Amino acid sequence: MLAETENIVAYSSLEFIANKVVEGFITGLHKSPFHGFSVEFAEHRLYNTGESSKNIDWKLYARTDRLFVKKYEEETNLRCQIVMDTSSSMFFPHHNEPSLDRLNKITFAVYATGVLISLLYKQRDAFGLTLVSDKIELMSDIKSGFAHKQHLFQILENTLRLPAPKEKPTKIDDILHLLAEKVHRRSLVVLFTDLFSSLQDDNSLLDALRHLKHCKHEVILFHTIDKKREQELDFPERPLRFIDLETKSEIRLRPSEVRESYKTIMEGRISNIKHACERAEIDFISADISQNPSGEPHKQFDKILIPYLLKREKMSR
Repeated sequence: MLAETENIVAYSSLEFIANKVVEGFITGLHKSPFHGFSVEFAEHRLYNTGESSKNIDWKLYARTDRLFVKKYEEETNLRCQIVMDTSSSMFFPHHNEPSLDRLNKITFAVYATGVLISLLYKQRDAFGLTLVSDKIELMSDIKSGFAHKQHLFQILENTLRLPAPKEKPTKIDDILHLLAEKVHRRSLVVLFTDLFSSLQDDNSLLDALRHLKHCKHEVILFHTIDKKREQELDFPERPLRFIDLETKSEIRLRPSEVRESYKTIMEGRISNIKHACERAEIDFISADISQNPSGEPHKQFDKILIPYLLKREKMSR
């Protein structure tokens, strides 16, 4: 019991939860149609017809009925750059102490990023973290290793403790163009953003995403949103004052007066972005923080981990 307690203390709460989520997720994969993505994926790759059979793991073949080759350190693994929007709008909805039970968008993005980093580390992949608003706030190297993982978890812990910034806008298109040029080797770029931006339209964002694809990067865009409030305008039926968190502009209205037209505009905008991403072979995933299953914390991150594993499998072919 003492040893278990010491192990818990050795990790931050964020890292401990992220590791537990990954362990639960991998256990679930063994019981699901995705069982091919096993924990051994960190140390094996699928055997390619025609190559030498000397490195086939026959014990693993006996358990899985699939041919895997043992991987060695010199083999090239995946490189992943995680980009997190930290603008003011990502701190909605306001909670005095955000947690997994009381999520705002930035808290969800931080925990999701922690879960991804834990899995990337387990699979011996290289990973980096970039925090953005209308500029690059922080950009780490893309590396693997324990010390690098601990450094990024410290950054994530600090992000969780940040107060909501005042008038910190988003302008992510220029940043993505810059990343497309700065990340020289083919990488997986994972983006967490609510898509609320100072841009006049979405064409600049889509051009930037296509630039990443043109530079041979694979892209997953996790649209981090509180769907009930931000897409469906689910607020009490009384006159309310709405404040733009990034510009501080205000409007007073009763939600029922504009709800249907607002929903039509929002759904049309999101649909247009999603279809444009599909045409560019960019994965667009809705990460709705208002859907928060209680009692099973790993379940809310399945929508993060499964698209990642599918993209990783595609890149390893």
